[in-house]
Amino acid sequence: MDKVLSVRNLTKKIGARTIVDGVSFDVHAGEIFGFLGPNGSGKTTTIRMLVDLIKPTAGEVSVCGYSVHRSPEKALSLIGCIVENPEVYNYMTGWENLEHFARMLPGVGPGRMAEVTELVRLTGSIHDKVRTYSLGMRQRLGIAQALLNRPRLLILDEPTNGLDPQGIHELRDFVRKLAGEGVSLFISSHMLNEIQLMCDRYAIIHGGRIRAVGSMESFAGRETGIVLWELDQRDKGKAVLAKDPAIRLLDGPPGQAAGRSAPASFGDAAIAAVMDFSRIPAAVEKLVYEQIGVLSVRPAAQTLENLFLETTSETV
Repeated sequence: MDKVLSVRNLTKKIGARTIVDGVSFDVHAGEIFGFLGPNGSGKTTTIRMLVDLIKPTAGEVSVCGYSVHRSPEKALSLIGCIVENPEVYNYMTGWENLEHFARMLPGVGPGRMAEVTELVRLTGSIHDKVRTYSLGMRQRLGIAQALLNRPRLLILDEPTNGLDPQGIHELRDFVRKLAGEGVSLFISSHMLNEIQLMCDRYAIIHGGRIRAVGSMESFAGRETGIVLWELDQRDKGKAVLAKDPAIRLLDGPPGQAAGRSAPASFGDAAIAAVMDFSRIPAAVEKLVYEQIGVLSVRPAAQTLENLFLETTSETV
């Protein structure tokens, strides 16, 4: 696929401190790319370097082949961006806000303004004062502004902040629609479940370095090899399972042992075991033979949240 955004060895140092250290990744045409990291990980600094708000110490960012730092006008003309919160004027109407930003962009007139208004589903309220807008409507107006120049890449920093479940659902559908029309999206967020539902690929940054890059497809049907057992005689059942050399019992609460993927209903009395899932029927048979009731048994699925917690808990 064509690379819309290419980041190579991006580094930012302030004095003796390295904030971002050799970050590299690509975003392809029509792709939704999630960018994840805890507070202080270098995530916001990276985003600001992508749009030339701050200069890197080293490295390269290019958009459709144009260097953001050597050819900023060409590169930035292909980017739409909302960093942190949409910048809108509350005393103006939504339409007046679009007019204000359209004056800064060559070739953007009322026709394009009407297009983006319809695209973000604000047609019925675009002539209302922005102070009457909900948070979700303000977010959509900010996205409309970012889309005025027909960008190839749209960067959204924490777009779900403050949105209710309905607003988040609408944003997810809208993002998918944009990607279907060929726009590439780079989304920074701390809402891991939403990123997993929304994005095609992800990168996790921690301590200024990229710790993992992958496809969301890798989580489909993927399992950790951990099985969670809930038995009516925990200690006796644990002893039975421990006799099988192919089963390794894990210490600690089951949620922690299973990457925190254990449902709350299991409680701390559940048993977490590393084993081949094909051995579950035989293990159940042994437990029943010993007159131990199997209340529930569940393979622990790997999720983006598990991976994020594992990755960011490592020592930097």
